[in-house]
Amino acid sequence: MEEHKETSRPPGKLPPWLRKRLPAAGASRQVARVLKDLGLSTVCTAAACPNLGECHARGTATFLIMGDRCTRDCRFCAIDGGRPLPLREDEPAAVAQACERMGLAYVVLTSVTRDDLADGGAEHFARTIHAIRERLPAAKIEVLTPDFQGRQADIDTVLAAGPDVFDHNVETVPRLYASVRPARTAPGPAPDYPRSLNVLSYVKSRSPHLGHRLLVKSGLMLGLGESDEEIRAVLGDLRTAGVDILTLGQYLAPSSRHCPVGRFVEPAEFARWEAEARQMGFPAVLAGPFVRSSYHAEELIVGD
Repeated sequence: MEEHKETSRPPGKLPPWLRKRLPAAGASRQVARVLKDLGLSTVCTAAACPNLGECHARGTATFLIMGDRCTRDCRFCAIDGGRPLPLREDEPAAVAQACERMGLAYVVLTSVTRDDLADGGAEHFARTIHAIRERLPAAKIEVLTPDFQGRQADIDTVLAAGPDVFDHNVETVPRLYASVRPARTAPGPAPDYPRSLNVLSYVKSRSPHLGHRLLVKSGLMLGLGESDEEIRAVLGDLRTAGVDILTLGQYLAPSSRHCPVGRFVEPAEFARWEAEARQMGFPAVLAGPFVRSSYHAEELIVGD
């Protein structure tokens, strides 16, 4: 198994390719104002995304629904774990209003994992999709969902609402799940690699029967200690599952309490993985140090 070794670097020192110039704040302030007015959260802020300034400056945001506390508390994620608050009943309408005020043609919805809810929040996802469609019928909608503990009925609830893209991330290679994605809060099981693959396969199997075109998306982080062989095996699994859109990005530790960065992957290696993934048959691939699930998501729609 080919291992990667990090070159010597002072603690906390980022390589030059991970230093980003901040964009002008005008559009970003407008997005922040809309979110504040409507009491909404974005995963951009909650997960400390390095692209926040860039995406807000482009007038985009990934809406984080169902609160800002997750029942899984994975060791790579900046979102807090703990007991979630009750669902906000007017949140779907507020998200739809924000989308309209921001003039969005492409909307990305994600959520914390809500193992405390009987349906994992599937109906709340569906209500939010319907609310957006009422205000912006031409908008494309992408959902980035938890695994719903693999329950097909809950996945069907989301699919029936008509998203254009269904995204569920495997995040890392199977060997690292126990250390990177443990279940540290209750209720609910730990994240599980085969379960996530089954979610993606099931969504792909349902797509011909939905009456609308649906793309399946997934991604993983590099730099957590995985080998080339392990990355390649995951890409093969995702392609077999029917994934249409693949994202590969650099893991960055949100704090010293989270999993440490094993190595910083150079841009040339990301380019190599993108080329290899395309050769494997993925219709759309985005790979790079700053790539995240929803980064430039609207540009990855294939076949339009």
